[in-house]
Amino acid sequence: MEQRGAETGSTACRVFTFKDAKAPQESLSVCIPEVLDPQYGMYVWPCAVVLAQYLWFYRDQLRGRAVLELGAGVSLPGVVAARCGAEVILSDGSDKPMCLENCRRSCEANGLQDVTVLGLSWGDVSPDLLLLPKQDIVLGSDVFYDPEDFEDVLVTFVCLLRKNPKAQFWTTYQVRSSDWSIEALLHRWKLDCVTVPLADFDADQPELAGSTLPGNHSIQMMILTRRTEAE
Repeated sequence: MEQRGAETGSTACRVFTFKDAKAPQESLSVCIPEVLDPQYGMYVWPCAVVLAQYLWFYRDQLRGRAVLELGAGVSLPGVVAARCGAEVILSDGSDKPMCLENCRRSCEANGLQDVTVLGLSWGDVSPDLLLLPKQDIVLGSDVFYDPEDFEDVLVTFVCLLRKNPKAQFWTTYQVRSSDWSIEALLHRWKLDCVTVPLADFDADQPELAGSTLPGNHSIQMMILTRRTEAE
């Protein structure tokens, strides 16, 4: 049964509990404040739970790693990464102060005092982007939502690759149209993409982390990396 915390005004805290079938004694619960608002970044989307499940499944790879979440919104993946020992920066559009406030609210709800919240707009090669320290992992939950943003998201990742060519982009994508593809853009920006089967990290089910998400939505998990010269 999905858990809901106390509501404050139009904000409700939604609890997600991640468990390990092979190690029942290990679990992680996080509280994500959701705001009843029409802006997209104000609540948890199906892709976010799948990406968070991937992070939980591979939590041993996160400790001490530098992780940046793009378009974080309510920040479920970034919060899970931080709780698993990663050094996390949460970002959302520099023109979306309410979404940035959501990021801060999620950190407060989970006792995360060392997480940085930063305004970064996709495709904007801003001083804040250029001054970021080297990142090992970039997270993006449903950032490939609008085809008009696809290239801007990739440009932001390519900028981050300048400081760490071995960085990886872990992203989940909800299939909405068979006509939408990033294949041509990956070729243009010299990126490789590997699709990870959901069954590989126990995400091939409609209800994850004690929630009703992702439901019956078709979600893909992808890892993007810089294409090597040999390819």
